Amino acid sequence: MIENRTNPDPRSARAGFRAGDVFPTSGIAPGFAQTNLIAVPKDWAYDVLLFAQRNPKPCPVLDVTDAGEFTTILAPGADIRTDFPLYRVWVDGELTAEIPDATQYWRDDLVAFHIGCSFTFEHPLMAAGIPLRHVEQNRNVPMYITNRECRPAGRVSGPTVVSMRPVPADQVEQARSITARMPAVHGAPIHIGDPAELGISDLSRPDFGDAVELQPGDVPMFWACGVTPQAAVMASKLPFAITHAPGHMLVTDAPDSDYTLDLA
Repeated sequence: MIENRTNPDPRSARAGFRAGDVFPTSGIAPGFAQTNLIAVPKDWAYDVLLFAQRNPKPCPVLDVTDAGEFTTILAPGADIRTDFPLYRVWVDGELTAEIPDATQYWRDDLVAFHIGCSFTFEHPLMAAGIPLRHVEQNRNVPMYITNRECRPAGRVSGPTVVSMRPVPADQVEQARSITARMPAVHGAPIHIGDPAELGISDLSRPDFGDAVELQPGDVPMFWACGVTPQAAVMASKLPFAITHAPGHMLVTDAPDSDYTLDLA
C-alpha cells in the first residue's frame, strides 16, 4: 500500500527521496515525465542499447549517460544514485539488494539508461476523466511478465513486461487514443482484454507491484512496461546492474507535453 502524501513539484519530490522517502511515484508531480532506470557496465552498454532500439515499445530511451556519470539532462541537479525512491542491485541476474540509496554500489564504468515510463501518461488520462484504479485504491500499479519475447540483441534477451490498468469499457478507446500520442513513454496499449492471451493466468497475482480490484464494466488494458529490462537482466544473467525498483521512478523536470505528439 502507498502512504498518503502530497503532490510536490519535481525538485521537491526528488529532495524527499534523497532524504529517505520511499514510496511508488504514480501520481507524484503530475504533469512531469518519469523514467525507469537500468545502469550496466560499459562493456554491456551496446547490447542494452541495441536491445532497447529493437524493442522500443517496452524500452523507449529518453537519455543515456556517459560511463560513470550520475546526472541527466532530464532533471538538472538530480543525482540518479539517490533521487529514485528505491533501487535494485543485480549480480549475475540475481537480485541481491533493494536499497533507497545506490551510491555505495555505483561504479565508474556504469552507463545509465533512462527509459520512458507510463506514469507520464497517467496525468493526461486523469485529466480526461479516466479513472486509475491503482491510484483510487492507493496501490502500486500491477505489472506482469508476459509470453511475448522481446527481439534479442547480442547477449541480451527476455520477455516483455506489461503494466495493467482497468478502464471502464466506454472509455477504453479514449484511453487508447490518449496514450497512442505518447510513444516515448510506451504509447498505445499492446493488448486489451483477455489476459490469457499474454500468458497471464491470474490478474490478482502480479509479478511486480500490487493487485488492483476491477470494478464492474472494467476492461483490463495492458501497456508495455519499462520493467522489461529487469526481466532481461534476469533472463540474460547480466553480471551487474542497478535498476529502479518497479513503480519507483525518477521524477524529471520534463513536462509530459514534451512527449505528446501533436496530431492536429
